[in-house]
Amino acid sequence: MTLSWRRLRPGRHSAKHSRHGEAGGDIELTIPSHFRCPISLDLMKDPVTLSTGITYDRQSIEKWIEAGNVTCPTTNQVLTTLEPIPNHTMRKMIQDWCVEKKSFGVERIPTPRIPVSSVEVAEILSRISSSAEKKDEAGCRELVQKVKALTKESERNKRCIVANGAASSLAAAFGAFSTAGSFHENVGVLEEILSALTLIFPLRSEANVYLGSTDSLHCMVRFLDGGDLSQRRNAVLVLKEALSADKQKTDALEEIEGALEALVKLIKEPICPTSTKASLVIIYHMLNSTSSSSRESVKGKFVQMGLVSMLSELVVDAERSICEKALGVLDAICGSKQGREETRDNALIMPVVVKKMLRVSDLATEFAVSILWKLCKKDEREDDEGGLVLEVLQVGAFQKLLLLLQVGCGERTKEKATELLKLLNLHRARLECIESMDFKELKRPF
Repeated sequence: MTLSWRRLRPGRHSAKHSRHGEAGGDIELTIPSHFRCPISLDLMKDPVTLSTGITYDRQSIEKWIEAGNVTCPTTNQVLTTLEPIPNHTMRKMIQDWCVEKKSFGVERIPTPRIPVSSVEVAEILSRISSSAEKKDEAGCRELVQKVKALTKESERNKRCIVANGAASSLAAAFGAFSTAGSFHENVGVLEEILSALTLIFPLRSEANVYLGSTDSLHCMVRFLDGGDLSQRRNAVLVLKEALSADKQKTDALEEIEGALEALVKLIKEPICPTSTKASLVIIYHMLNSTSSSSRESVKGKFVQMGLVSMLSELVVDAERSICEKALGVLDAICGSKQGREETRDNALIMPVVVKKMLRVSDLATEFAVSILWKLCKKDEREDDEGGLVLEVLQVGAFQKLLLLLQVGCGERTKEKATELLKLLNLHRARLECIESMDFKELKRPF
């Protein structure tokens, strides 16, 4: 039995076929039914057979199994194993058929690479753990490179590697090789492990426990501080994962010499948007998650490094995600007196913060309102005699805050905006508000 597949125009070497068809017309080609996947009904590119003996295309049956099904779609029998077996005989028959129909424009299906199995992954990870225990730097490095190659080969391989606990094994190996005094001897394998970890995000909690150890944190800071561009990028990405899962580690990170400077350097001298965002996220956690005793100290250190000025310049033309994170960091810095004083002295802050309101995202608007609220609210210890309020009025904040209340916002942001409007309204008589051109292109949700 044969079924219609599609209509193809004859190739330039198939004159004998085209003479039997209509002038300039197409010739209908049919695919043998046993070459079709029972699920997609398309020609199988990578035929595999289940424990029930039915053959499917690998992509189709893997989607079926990943959806949580444990039965054969055709026979409805429960599968004794979820690992499909490559059907080399069927694949060879399909390839021969493709070659035979080459004159009809059918291309030969390439021989697919056999994906890695759970057994193979488990064996590789076991050998990585063994090499880490023996401190076999060369052997472990070679195995990690193999894991990277398999992960990059296909999404299916990546899922299999992740599902078998690769993150935990790699993180444990990283911790084993990052012990004090062994950084220079093991820098090669440590670099490979960091690179491999970036391919299998997000990391599981067990992996983050190993990465959050004192030795591991010191090692990543070493890469951040003195590594090449690739090493610094991988280190900050893995560090962000580790701290996001366990924010208490921010206290330990803050105590490591050179950690804060390395994070600020990634903002001052960006490598790529991804590393910039990761650095901002880590700094945000450090400003908000450290213990109260060290929180003010951390803010002061960042202010002294010139972070406020860097953020003001970064926000001007930043993409949405970076803009949100930069405003979040600036909002956290404004939680300290020293941070507010530094922010007030920066002539670019007010115009930029007001401009970003209602133009980037709801989150960016919330941060912008919070920054203005912290800077303008009445504080007996920080009385600027209304000079800052007049500056805020000059850049059009009053109109934007009114519009924000009209279009709607979160309850906490609404309270801050209302307080700001009351404060600004007291000084409106001293200065005529300037109409902002920001409203010209504003898209309203109503």
